[in-house]
Amino acid sequence: MKKHVALVFGGNSSEHDVSKRSAENIYNAIMATGKYDVTLFSIAQNGYFLDPDASRRIFEGEDEQMVVDEFMAKVDEKDPLARIKAISQAGQFDIFFPVVHGNLGEDGTLQGLFRLLNKPFVGAPLRGHAVSFDKVLTKELLTVNGIRNTKYIVVSPESVDNWRWSDVKTQLGDIVFVKAANQGSSVGISRVTNELEYQRALQDSFQYDYKVLIEEAVKGPRELEVGVIGNEKPIVSVIGAHTVPNQGDGDAWYDYSNKFVDNSSVLFEIPAKLTPEVTQEVKDMALKAYQVLDLRGEARMDFLLDENGIPYLGEPNTLPGFTNMSLFPRLWDDTNMDNAQLVDELIQLGFAEFERNAQLSYAFVALGEEKIGKFNA
Repeated sequence: MKKHVALVFGGNSSEHDVSKRSAENIYNAIMATGKYDVTLFSIAQNGYFLDPDASRRIFEGEDEQMVVDEFMAKVDEKDPLARIKAISQAGQFDIFFPVVHGNLGEDGTLQGLFRLLNKPFVGAPLRGHAVSFDKVLTKELLTVNGIRNTKYIVVSPESVDNWRWSDVKTQLGDIVFVKAANQGSSVGISRVTNELEYQRALQDSFQYDYKVLIEEAVKGPRELEVGVIGNEKPIVSVIGAHTVPNQGDGDAWYDYSNKFVDNSSVLFEIPAKLTPEVTQEVKDMALKAYQVLDLRGEARMDFLLDENGIPYLGEPNTLPGFTNMSLFPRLWDDTNMDNAQLVDELIQLGFAEFERNAQLSYAFVALGEEKIGKFNA
């Protein structure tokens, strides 16, 4: 019998529409395997799970706001479970496949729900997503484990006055990137070269998080991406590279527009032309980071290669994009794994991880009448 997949997409993040496009490609890949039935669940921008019928209508292109308004008109918002109640309409299904980028999907929220429901799911556990989504925690773990990354400063609304632009420039150099710690796909990120840009960047980033990362810029960078899949024994894809015109010595960088809106001017190179030594180092760093961050299923590791050919691990993406513009599926296609094979492998990894965790013991000793020790008088 075919296994039944609950494909979850949408979400309340700035990447809502990106998620919809990823879900379309993943859905087509799942169906191409011929091995699974699929039920769709859209999470509206208000955070509510929509029922399969409403989700299908959005998936097929109906006006989303109209569908959501019709759905919400029937919802009892006083019900404490109203936001997730639509899941009960899936019937019997076997595994969740989350395609929710950014908040909810990549910060561990949905994975916690899946655990409570005791259902298998594709991808990393809650802790892997949560740690990897937080850019500061990621950099701290990378640094402690000897995985090369750029120098950085962390500021909060309470501490930001201690870091004037002159202090930042002294510590990190003339060009820095200011980033909201918990945000994805280049949202809340600014390239900064002077005092005015610095103040504007902080204001922008603090819209999205109360913790902001300030990173040194890599000189003359090439951006590299490598895919990783697996559980206890992960494997890596070929390495891809991309360059935005005027990126090396100018002010361009791989921003949200280049990623998802118009990347016609971006130069892609798959596989990346690298020396054997750099190729091996990047792959080794990607695998080590995947294991240090406790990831499972899938991830994309992003690197910056400086003008001297030294790689720096930028950040992991625990739920990589699967749009027509996304590099992750193309990396695996060039590693001789097409989209159907890739999603099938991810689903099987999800089942395997669930079965492995089912072997863990949560037994405890029942408490009866406790005998309390004596405290000092």
